[in-house]
Amino acid sequence: MSGKALDKPKAAADAVDEVEASRAPLMDHLTELRSRLITSMIAIVVCSIVAFVFANQVLELLLNPFTAAAVQSGLAAPKAYFTAPLELFMLKLKISMLLGLAGAFPVIAWQIYAFVAPGLYKHERGAVAPFIMAIPMLFAAGGSVVYFVLLPLVMNFAFSQQMVDASTAVEYLPKVTEYYGLAIALLGAFGMAFQLPVVLSLLAKAELVTVSGLQKWRKYAIVVIFAVSMFMTPPDVFSQTILAVPVYGLYEASIVSVWLIERARRREDAAREAAEKADAKTSAAKSSKSATPA
Repeated sequence: MSGKALDKPKAAADAVDEVEASRAPLMDHLTELRSRLITSMIAIVVCSIVAFVFANQVLELLLNPFTAAAVQSGLAAPKAYFTAPLELFMLKLKISMLLGLAGAFPVIAWQIYAFVAPGLYKHERGAVAPFIMAIPMLFAAGGSVVYFVLLPLVMNFAFSQQMVDASTAVEYLPKVTEYYGLAIALLGAFGMAFQLPVVLSLLAKAELVTVSGLQKWRKYAIVVIFAVSMFMTPPDVFSQTILAVPVYGLYEASIVSVWLIERARRREDAAREAAEKADAKTSAAKSSKSATPA
């Protein structure tokens, strides 16, 4: 019998021992999960309270694209309205909760990672960290496109629909809640759309997607991206392109990321095979030496 069959690869054995050593009883897992959920909730509440203190400044900041579009349309003193007594307060509360969730994301991400890390191999733990860091950065990139490009386009389009010179004037009466609803929806949609590289890279880590598959489906991806952009943006080609072009660029970046992941996997497989062959040769040499008569 060969040495390779007798001696399992040390790397695989060490990885199994590493996971086995981190196992804990079910009740310990549930206790730890409760503790991490409580920590995450405290972080969300604290960040939400801080955000509520600065709610007026946040609302004013989000109103900047609206104000710029209103001034460009000829309004000297732009106004936005609310019609229910608690409407603006509830809006501030909603904004504060969303900002609290965003501000607490590092804590939440760490709690999730710390909970699942004992069940991961050492190389898998190192692979998760870059994705956790990339998520908020990509979300911020998508939000920047909305704030600096898309929202001004949307509001300019809205004000351009007015008929102030007609026999019956038709003017845009902006409601602050509707504007913020639109802004939040666009920020969320673009932020999620910009997570495409993270999603595809994780699928590549799980060996569910490949470079060849992504390249083969490129033409279908273009159609899907533009179709989704039609539903997520105002009804004009320029706004749709503003979303579709960056997302398609992220699709191409995802192909590069998946190629790097596959290359790293091939190198790891080659190194593992070389180590197994070296172990097999060492075992065979020891066996032949012990079998040689003195």
